[in-house]
Amino acid sequence: MANSEEVGKSSIEEEVEREPSNFENGDGEDEDVEDDEEDEEYEDGNDEELPQGKPVTDASRLLAQRSKLENLVERMRKEKVRLRVHDILIKGNTKTKDSLIEAEVEAIKTASTMQELLEAAGVANAKLQRLEIFDSVKITLDSGPPELPGTANVVIEVVETGNPLSGECGAYTKPAARSWTFEGSVKYKNWLGYGDLWDGSLAYGPNQTSEVSAGVYFPRLKRLVTPLVARLSLLSQDWLEFSSYKERSLGLSLGLYSTKYHDLGYNLGWRTITDPSQMASNSVRRQLGNSLLSSLKYTFKVDKRNSAVRPTRGYAFVSTSQVGGLAPDHRSLRFVRQEFDLRYAIPFGFDRAAMNFGVSAGVVFPWGNGFLNKPSSLPERFFLGGDFSPVCTIGGPTTVWGFKTRGMGPTEPRREVRDENKDDNNDSLGRDFVGGDLAVTAFADLSFDLPIRWLREHGIHGHIFAGAGNLAKLTENEFRSFSFQKFMETFRTSVGVGVVVPTRLFRLEGNFYYILKQQEHDRGKTGFRFSISAPS
Repeated sequence: MANSEEVGKSSIEEEVEREPSNFENGDGEDEDVEDDEEDEEYEDGNDEELPQGKPVTDASRLLAQRSKLENLVERMRKEKVRLRVHDILIKGNTKTKDSLIEAEVEAIKTASTMQELLEAAGVANAKLQRLEIFDSVKITLDSGPPELPGTANVVIEVVETGNPLSGECGAYTKPAARSWTFEGSVKYKNWLGYGDLWDGSLAYGPNQTSEVSAGVYFPRLKRLVTPLVARLSLLSQDWLEFSSYKERSLGLSLGLYSTKYHDLGYNLGWRTITDPSQMASNSVRRQLGNSLLSSLKYTFKVDKRNSAVRPTRGYAFVSTSQVGGLAPDHRSLRFVRQEFDLRYAIPFGFDRAAMNFGVSAGVVFPWGNGFLNKPSSLPERFFLGGDFSPVCTIGGPTTVWGFKTRGMGPTEPRREVRDENKDDNNDSLGRDFVGGDLAVTAFADLSFDLPIRWLREHGIHGHIFAGAGNLAKLTENEFRSFSFQKFMETFRTSVGVGVVVPTRLFRLEGNFYYILKQQEHDRGKTGFRFSISAPS
């Protein structure tokens, strides 16, 4: 509530321009001056009439304004000061459409009291800043026409971004996959004046994943009340080392509905799966060729944690539902996919120590005629493994500490090739990880400050953790022989200890992993490794 009051006081001031951060963090030092102007602008009458023949000094005028200020402040404390907005004036937008700004400040029009108007002005300022197309935003409250007492005019002055073009690039390593990627993007803001963001991005990884994409984002377009998002992408993924196939897809994604907690999108793509090695297992070979992806995806997300990189209190929940096979084409992949993810952080009250718990689960199943006998689509299955932290990665079952990329779960032997000796020393390299239709993971992570002051000041901390997970096949009538007891008995588990270096963009960890339990062909390894995780 203190922030709202500061926003209200500051927004009345006519002479001091507000920078973007001022509406979030004010110091309240100009309270008297701002409230003087507030009183000056909103009192129905003019300055008190002084006796004729006596000069008006600055001191007498200041005393009169201070008296009005005290009366107004006292009145606002005791009761609601009735006031309505007569007009909204927009200045400084040479490129941005008035309709976009008006839509973001809609709440100002409905304010019926001084208190509501001050609060709405603060919210409107924050919304305009989030568009990221203005260098500064200033909202001034002025008195309405003299013939309409009890009214106010709202003046919104914006300074549009001087350079709408921006870009970034970087190189990232993936120790678990022994690969690296180069990523770069270029963005152009407010091309059409609707707060639109146009971007093109490139991600190149010589050993695994490459992607070229272009997209556009409209925060508001005409009368649409939700953002409009469209993206065209060409994706190539190399899974030869793990699953003996390469995947290439050309797709279009559309954001249909998006709010704070809900997101609905449509994906349309043409996918091709190939096996250049000619060594794929039977289940992988059966899925080689072309297929059409036409799916609707709904996500519900609530994140009340105080930090995505190092949460010490709060909870988060994500539910993702996807239905594929919305196109009439016989090559359309028909499946239903559901994921859940629950996180909870409990503070201990000393040394910023906190315990993070997480449970994730997912299931995928085909639908249509004879679906009980059909396998699920290979790219839609769940694969576990990879050296990244589950603490800040939320969205479904993805990894278990200590296991390499696609390093656990159901496997099948690859096809033997004549005149080529079989490698008996590393049998896992002669098998394909084919993923699972059911996946469950869980973890516990105890984080704490280190005793060195410099490390504490930079957020570097230690943690002790434990993780577990498992995969199972349900399709092709395998669900009939599924045993919950056997599923629990074959859980993979690991523990470890490490040091975490959090940054604004990612979470860097140096961990020692100890594998407690793994199955015959899993790729879990005890030892020390680094990992980089980006918050999701």
